[in-house]
Amino acid sequence: MTEKTTECSEILKVLADETRLAVVQQLMKKPKQVNEMNEELQIEQSLLSHHLKVLREAGIVDTQRNGKAVLYSLASGFEAHRKGQTINLGCCKLVFD
Repeated sequence: MTEKTTECSEILKVLADETRLAVVQQLMKKPKQVNEMNEELQIEQSLLSHHLKVLREAGIVDTQRNGKAVLYSLASGFEAHRKGQTINLGCCKLVFD
């Protein structure tokens, strides 16, 4: 396998989780804080924090601290490859309806 294939397969593994995919879909619209995301997701905050950590470690999500609040957004690489409801991962595209 090539390095690019390995990278893409790791990203796809992270995004295979329904909750993480829902978080990415929300962040495609605009950056959000945890409480804003959870209004729609309705899961335990600790579980959402875990999913956000996995997304951060995979380089899919960035954070920006504003006092006590943390604003989550798509990482710049993903933001640059976003068009409408599609994210280009390089090896494939994710399209949200």
